[in-house]
Amino acid sequence: MSRFSVLLLASDERGLAEHALPAALAAGPDEALVVDNGSRDGVAELAARHGVECLRLARRVPYTHAMNAGLRRVSGDAVALLQADTFVGAGYRAVTEAALADPAVGAVAPRLVRALGPAPAQRLEELDAAGMSLDRRRKNGLVGHGRPAADFVTPSEVFGADGAAAVYRRAALEDCALPGGQYLDEEMPGWGCDADLAWRARLRGWRAVYAPDAVVHHVRTYSPTTRDRMSEADRRVQFRNRYLMMVKNDSAADLLRDAPRILGYEALALGHALLRERHLLRAYGEAWRRLPAARRRRRAVQAGRRVRRVPFGLEAPQGTAGPREPAAPA
Repeated sequence: MSRFSVLLLASDERGLAEHALPAALAAGPDEALVVDNGSRDGVAELAARHGVECLRLARRVPYTHAMNAGLRRVSGDAVALLQADTFVGAGYRAVTEAALADPAVGAVAPRLVRALGPAPAQRLEELDAAGMSLDRRRKNGLVGHGRPAADFVTPSEVFGADGAAAVYRRAALEDCALPGGQYLDEEMPGWGCDADLAWRARLRGWRAVYAPDAVVHHVRTYSPTTRDRMSEADRRVQFRNRYLMMVKNDSAADLLRDAPRILGYEALALGHALLRERHLLRAYGEAWRRLPAARRRRRAVQAGRRVRRVPFGLEAPQGTAGPREPAAPA
């Protein structure tokens, strides 16, 4: 990689960004950009104090819109997508660039470790994610979430990188972009947009790798362990977006092969909605209303498809820390 860019998103999170931005700059990027997502707490002033360009959005917009705006501004051959609640460790650029030495790799997933805040004392010995998975039920998940932080130490191929912190090859982002220059689909803002991007990249033939020596501490807001604390609206978005990415990315052959798993999961999901979270029933209608836009995007996605089979269920292998050689490029 000849040019490495860092893109940091902050939405009224100056207290976290005070720590996240210096950590990101310590990685030695050639270019850094702070996206101030309608903040009122001085995020722009923080960026200026560190001599970093700031893209100020006049009003708060979804993650997809804000990140797309930032991606259109930066020019690196590799782009690290970060948020104010992510704190990168030493050697982040070197490790992720080594993984991108393979020209078939389009994304690098770091080892995300959970934290309660930015201070070292607030870091947990608990894994947040060793990349992202998408199983044959079409349910995306965080690999290793909640396991000991010393697990999952083997560099390996994964389905994709979680949106909390990821490094993308610029060429892969451009190759996967939707009409209108949308790298992340703005028709499905919020939860699942990173899984959708990973799926589109897979359809184009790009690989994703997990680089455990690229460590990022992360204050996770939404996860399997925090779902009960999320708003009903956010839970509906997650429920709805799964259907939208299936409409865009799935194939008839894959759906037919995995029909028993998918239908079994759908029956359980409907039962859960009826018995436990009736507000989720509204997500079916929301998905239906967004169906025409998803079908238009499907035409563009499928027209650029280069692979026949998608590696659903691909995850980083579990392992425990011990004496080992430094990680080699995947």
